[in-house]
Amino acid sequence: MPASNGEQNWARGTFVEVTPGERLVIDLTATDSAGRPLFKALTDVRFSDAPLGCRLDIVQTYSLIEPDIARSMVAGAEAGWRETLDKLARQMVRPPGEESGVVHAVAHGAFHLERTYEAPVERVWKALTDPKAKAAWFGGPPDGEFELIERAMDVRPGGRERLKGRWEGKVTSTFDAIYHDVVGHVRLVYSYEMRLDDQKISVSLATMELFPVEGRTRLRVTEQGAFLDGYDDAGERERGTGYLLDALGASLAG
Repeated sequence: MPASNGEQNWARGTFVEVTPGERLVIDLTATDSAGRPLFKALTDVRFSDAPLGCRLDIVQTYSLIEPDIARSMVAGAEAGWRETLDKLARQMVRPPGEESGVVHAVAHGAFHLERTYEAPVERVWKALTDPKAKAAWFGGPPDGEFELIERAMDVRPGGRERLKGRWEGKVTSTFDAIYHDVVGHVRLVYSYEMRLDDQKISVSLATMELFPVEGRTRLRVTEQGAFLDGYDDAGERERGTGYLLDALGASLAG
């Protein structure tokens, strides 16, 4: 990386830990153009499921070897990371092959998920169909990463539901659903489109079935999806749906 005075600074190091899909630990040493060490940076990156995708948590720990030179470099690291991660977020919503021309394609997939909640069917049904109760678990995380733009819900045959919001990386996601079958305390069947910014990324059919089990509720979710132009796939959607079902359980426990 070039400094403001034109000097070239280097970062060299090793991967200390590589756990696919979970963690990266990188031990780097920053040097000047002559190879003189300036500071060490231990970077710990954690990957976790989040609504609609993946969350990265990054902690970087510094050891200054040449404090007079390194202090100003380290001071700008947080801003640099934010800019870099914003660029990564924008890159992740571009389909594969965009630079050479988009090749339109559809990938089909299906998944089944089940959860058992320590709550009667009536409470779980309310959490799925009441706008205020659903807002407690269906949406972005409560730590400011998701800015709500629009939320509407009308659970009846032919009724629609819409959730639109902007993520910290400035990407806007839109969930747009229509209900086809509503049997109280028993079943919901709906189809939905997902968009990132103005790009439609998938069209899915979802079924939610509720079963009473001795004062508890077993919820079974089945989805079939058409995933468009490489933006998403059934595995990623299954992980995102699992995250939301766990959030539903947390809201019922509250």
